[in-house]
Amino acid sequence: MRKILLLVAILISQVMPRAVSAQSYEADVIVYGGTCAAVTAAVQVIKSGKTVLVVSPDKHLGGLSSGGLGFTDTGNKSVIGGLAREFYHRVYQHYDTPGGWHWQKKEEYGNKGQGTVAMDGAERTMWIFEPHVAEQVFEDFVKENNIKIYRDEWLDRSKNGVQKSKGRITSLKTLSGKTFKGKMFIDATYEGDLMAAAGVKYHVGREANSVYNEEWNGIQAGVFQHRHYFAKNISPYKVEGDPKSGLLPYVTGEKIGKNGEGDHKIQAYCFRMCLSSHPDNRIPFAKPEGYDPGKYELLSRVYKAGWTETFDKYDPIPNRKTDTNNHGPFSTDFIGQNYDYPDASYERRKEIIKEHELYQKGLMYFLTNDPAVPADVRAKMSEWGLPKDEFKDNGGWPHQIYVREARRMLGKSVMTENETLGKKAVEQSVGMGSYSLDAHNAQRYVKEDGFVQNEGDIGVHPKTPYSISYGSIVPKKAECENLLVPVCVSASHIAYGSIRMEPVFMILGQSAATAAVQAIDGKVAVQDIDYAKLKEQLLKDKQKLEL
Repeated sequence: MRKILLLVAILISQVMPRAVSAQSYEADVIVYGGTCAAVTAAVQVIKSGKTVLVVSPDKHLGGLSSGGLGFTDTGNKSVIGGLAREFYHRVYQHYDTPGGWHWQKKEEYGNKGQGTVAMDGAERTMWIFEPHVAEQVFEDFVKENNIKIYRDEWLDRSKNGVQKSKGRITSLKTLSGKTFKGKMFIDATYEGDLMAAAGVKYHVGREANSVYNEEWNGIQAGVFQHRHYFAKNISPYKVEGDPKSGLLPYVTGEKIGKNGEGDHKIQAYCFRMCLSSHPDNRIPFAKPEGYDPGKYELLSRVYKAGWTETFDKYDPIPNRKTDTNNHGPFSTDFIGQNYDYPDASYERRKEIIKEHELYQKGLMYFLTNDPAVPADVRAKMSEWGLPKDEFKDNGGWPHQIYVREARRMLGKSVMTENETLGKKAVEQSVGMGSYSLDAHNAQRYVKEDGFVQNEGDIGVHPKTPYSISYGSIVPKKAECENLLVPVCVSASHIAYGSIRMEPVFMILGQSAATAAVQAIDGKVAVQDIDYAKLKEQLLKDKQKLEL
C-alpha cells in the first residue's frame, strides 16, 4: 500500500507545477500572456502530459476574443480546427439553449455572420457571440484542465527580467517579485514583451515593398479598398481653406512619403465596443473627462458633406448587442496616436490606452448629443449604450484595447504577402489563415491639394486559404532556443494583416505548445524538432494544415 501511495505521489508531481520557494515557481512550459492563444497553448500542454503555468498581465482571459470582438473574422471556417474549433463549438452549445437568450428570443436574432452564418447548425459552431460568453468558455478550459494562472503579473522588462543561459531562457521575473522557471517559454501577448526581453529581433512598422518583394506593404496613398477614407474634399484647417489657421486635431502636418516606402507607422487601434439597445441593459453615453467637441470637427464636416454610414459596422451579436467596429473616414480608430505603443513603457502604454478610451467615449457622446450631428443619427444613437451585463468591473467598457499590430518577430522564416496570396509555397505548416490582408489606416495627412485624407487601409483577398509556416513562430536559433511566439509572429506588416485574426491565434497557440512539448521530449531546440512528428500530432489533434 505504501508503494502504491508513493507511486501516485510521483505521478502527481510529474503533472503538477511546483513551487520552488515562496516567490519562485516552476513548470515544463511557462506561457506569458492572457490572450486566446495563451489559453489554447496551456490547454495543449496539459493534454500532452506536461506541466504549465500561465503568467498573465491580464486579469481577464481571452484578449480581444472576450474583449468585444464577437463578430469573428473567420474567413474560410473550414480551415479552423483543433481547440479553436472546440471554442466555437462551445459557444454554439451556449446559444443552443434557452438560457443563452436573455434580452431577445433566439428566433429574433438574424443569424448574420462575417462571410458565414452566425450559428452553423450543421457544423455545430457559432462564430458570433457576447464577450462574457467567450470569457466563460476560456475560464471553463482553464478549470477543466486544472491550469494555474497568475493574473495581473507583469514581466519585469529591465535587463534582469529574463535570465538566459547558453541561448535558452531559464526564468522570467515579474514586477511583483515572482520568478517563473521552465524548460520552454511561449510569448502569447499582443505586444511581444517576453520575446523582446529575451533578445529576439523584431520589426515595428511597415516594411518597404522592396524588402520582401511585395505590392501591398509600405505607404499606400490613394489606395482605397474599404470605405474608410474621405470620399469628398474636406478641409483639414481650423478655418476651412486657411492653412494659416492651423490644423484640426488628429491631422498630421508631416509630409507623406512615396508609395511603397517603409516607415515606422502602425495601423490604428480602437476598442471593439459592445453596445446594447435594450432599455433595461443600457448605460447612456456619458460626457468623458476633458471632453471637447472641437476634437470632432472633422467628423462634423464629413456629415455636412452628406456622409450617411454611421451605423454600417454596428454588427449584431446575440441579445440586442453589437460588436461595434471602425467605419468611415473619421470613426473609432484613433489614427496616428499609437506609434510608440509597441516599445513603450507600461506607464506610457497606460497613457495611450487612456487617450484612446477618452477619444472613443468622447466620440460616442458627440454622436449622441452634438447639434453638428444629423438629428436622425443622434436619435438612433440615443437608442444605444454600454451594456450593463458586460465588463461589469469596468462600467461596460472593454478591458482590452484592440492592438491590431505591435512588434513582429524576425524569425526563422518570414510570412509575406507572397505566401498568403499563394505566390510562394509554405513549408512546415502549423495552421492556416484565410482572411483578407486587412490593414487599417496608419495616418491622416494633408494632400498636395490642401484637403485631408487617410492612408494605409488595405483589404486584399487571398484566392484560397494559405498555410502558416512553423518557422514564423520560432526565433532564429542563435537568438533563443526555447521560445515560441504564436501572436507576434514573424510576418511582414501586410501579411500580418491576415494572420492577426483571433481564430488563427488560437490555432498557433495550440501548435506552439505541441512543438514545445516535443522539444522537451526530444531534448532539442525548438528549431530542431522533427517536423514529421509535429505534423502527425497536429493532425491527430484535428488541426488543419493544408488544403
